[in-house]
Amino acid sequence: MLTFQKDSKHSTINIYQHNFMNRLEFLEESCPDQDQRRLVLAACRAALTAGFMLRDLYGKPHEISMKGEINLVTEADIATETAITASLGEDTPEIAILAEESADEKLKEPAEPTWIVDPLDGTTNFVHGIPVFAVSVGLIDAGQVRVAAIYCPMQDELFCAWQGGGAWLNGQKISVTETDFLVQALVATGFPYDIHSYLDEVMDQMRTMLPKVRDIRRMGAAAVDLAYVACGRLDAFWEMDLKPWDTAAGWLLVQEAGGTVTDFGGKPYTPFMPEILASNTRLHKLLTDQLG
Repeated sequence: MLTFQKDSKHSTINIYQHNFMNRLEFLEESCPDQDQRRLVLAACRAALTAGFMLRDLYGKPHEISMKGEINLVTEADIATETAITASLGEDTPEIAILAEESADEKLKEPAEPTWIVDPLDGTTNFVHGIPVFAVSVGLIDAGQVRVAAIYCPMQDELFCAWQGGGAWLNGQKISVTETDFLVQALVATGFPYDIHSYLDEVMDQMRTMLPKVRDIRRMGAAAVDLAYVACGRLDAFWEMDLKPWDTAAGWLLVQEAGGTVTDFGGKPYTPFMPEILASNTRLHKLLTDQLG
C-alpha cells in the first residue's frame, strides 16, 4: 500500500494525499505484477510529493536564477528535486536517478535502470503565475521507458503508465484521438531555449504547419503536451532541442495510449535524441512528411 509522511503544518496537503491514495487503489487490479506495481507506485508517490510542494509554492515570491539567457531555475525546482530524490531513494534504493537540476552537462543514455526526473517542467509558466506545469518521473531500462508518472498539480491530474498496461489519468484509462486529417488536428509545439540557433528552422516549421492544421498550441511544458496527446486533448506535438527529463515519461504515456513517438523523420525515438514527434498514429506519416 502506498504511504505518505504526514505533516501537521500542511493539513490541506494531507487531504490531497489521502484522496490520491484512494485513486491509486485501481492499480491493485489494473497492474497485477507486484514488482511493476511497486515501481508505478514509487513514480506516482515521487510525482505527487513534488506536486503538492509546487501547489503550496505557487503564486508566492520566488528566488530566481538563470541557467541561460531565458532558462529559469527557482528554489522550487531545487526543493522538489530533493524531495523526489529522497522519495525514490526510499522506495527504490537500487535504482539510479538522473534529474534535471543535478545532471551533468554531457548526457549519455544510462546502461543501468535509471529514474529520469523533471521536478518542474514549465518553470517559466510557474514563475509567471501560469498554472500549466508538471512533475515528470520515468524509469528507463535498456533504452525503453518502463514506468511513467506525470502530475499536473494545479489541475490535480495524475497521469501514469507502465509497459503493457495502458495509460491512465486519475485512475481512468485514456487513449489518443482518432483524427485522420491535419485540417482537423489541434497540435502543439515548443521553442528551444537557444532560440537564436534554431530560429530559421522553427519559423520554417510554423510556416509549414500552421496553414495545414486546425490550430497550434504552445503550452510551455513538454511533459504536459505529451500527456495531453495521450489523453486526446491534442492530436500531436513536436519540439526540438529537448532533454531526456522533458520527454521520458511522456513518451511511454503516448505509446501506451495508442500513439506513436519518433523523431521528425519517423525514426525510432529515445529521450536522448534532440527532437520528438508524438501523434495519435493516424496522423504520423502526414506529420513526418511536413517536418522530416
